[in-house]
Formats: sequence, C-alpha cells, structure tokens
Amino acid sequence: MGTEADAAAVDLLRSQIPFQTDGEFVLPPRGVGLVLVDLCNGFCTVGAGNLAPVAPNKQISKMVEEAARLSKLFCDRNLPIFAFLDTHYPDKPEPPYPPHCIIGTGEEDFVPDLEWLEKEPNVTIKRKSCIDGYISCIEKDGSSVFADWIGKYQIKTVLVLGICTDICVLDFASSTLAARNIDRVPPLQDVVIYSGGCATYDLPVEIATNIKGALAHPQVPDH
Repeated sequence: MGTEADAAAVDLLRSQIPFQTDGEFVLPPRGVGLVLVDLCNGFCTVGAGNLAPVAPNKQISKMVEEAARLSKLFCDRNLPIFAFLDTHYPDKPEPPYPPHCIIGTGEEDFVPDLEWLEKEPNVTIKRKSCIDGYISCIEKDGSSVFADWIGKYQIKTVLVLGICTDICVLDFASSTLAARNIDRVPPLQDVVIYSGGCATYDLPVEIATNIKGALAHPQVPDH
C-alpha cells in the first residue's frame, strides 16, 4: 500500500545506511542457476490467505512478471532452476506470522503464471516448511538437496529472486553465503540477488490487529 510516512522512513534509512548495488548482471552461458523463493499463491495471489495481497499489488505483480520472464529464459537455454514453495502443516505454527501456505489449501502452490514450471525437466521443486530454504534442504542424514543441485550442475553463480525480500530471501542468501564460505556448496562462488524481482508482503497495523498472533509488516519500509 505504501504511504508518505513509509516513503519518508525509507528515505531516512537509505541516508543513514547507504548501500551500493551492482550494475547489470550478464547471464553467463553456463555455471549459473536460478533460485525462485516462494512464488506461491499464499504470498502473491489476491485474497489467497493471511499473507496474500488484499488487492492487486504493484510490487508483487512486478516480481511475478520478472520471475516468469527469467524462468522462460532459463528454460529456453536449458539452464537449471531451483524453486522453493512455502508449505506448512497446521500443527506447526511459524510465529510471529499468522497461518499461511497450509498444505492442502492451494496457498502452497505456484502462482498461475508459473504453474508450467512443474513440467519442465530443468526445474527442481522443493517444498519448505521453515523460513530458511537452505536449512529446509538439509536431510536427517546431513545430505542437502540444494547442495546436490549445485554440484550436479556445477553452478558457480545463483541468481535469486522471490518473496519475502526481508525474510525468506534474506535468510536463504545469508545461509547460502555462509555455506559457501565453509565449502559446503562447491563449486558455488557468488549469490546474486535480483532486487527488481523481489517483493515482500503488506500487512498494515490496522489489519494485523484483527489477526491473532500477527505482527504488522508494512511493505515499503520492510522491502
């Protein structure tokens, strides 16, 4: 939704905590993989749940468009894609967030614009029941579906986009960089976040107060 106050808060943050973004990312012919984070109905489709937009949302719509565009590009070039889908069980809450993407509700499935990915041979889909996608890939025996994917395709760079910028995308990127630094995901070298393909959910305080256990999460400053 965004308000003038939100915009002012963002401007203040940028002035106090400046950060540099890299220039244009040139897609290499090989050694690169696309990671899609939670492009599911529960975060992206209007009216699909507690954390879904209540009305068409420009930031989220752009993210879905960019995800579809890049996914097609990767598939056309037969480059690997790893897609996380947030999928939760009703008896395992994830505070401070209200129930969302509960298995069997449809919230946990791809948005309509990306359903076609389920049939693509170069796409690996991982349903995750925790915030951090990297952690969700670790099996009880210590093996990792994500690390295996990196090794199988000899990926040196992952291009990451999705939702939520400040939660699942951030956690995945941080954990993957940490894993890279202790040689858990060879031959990975770089984790690139495509900010133009990221978004976060909007839960204003006036709505959050009516959802048990939910905390306000204004989209503009949190993104």
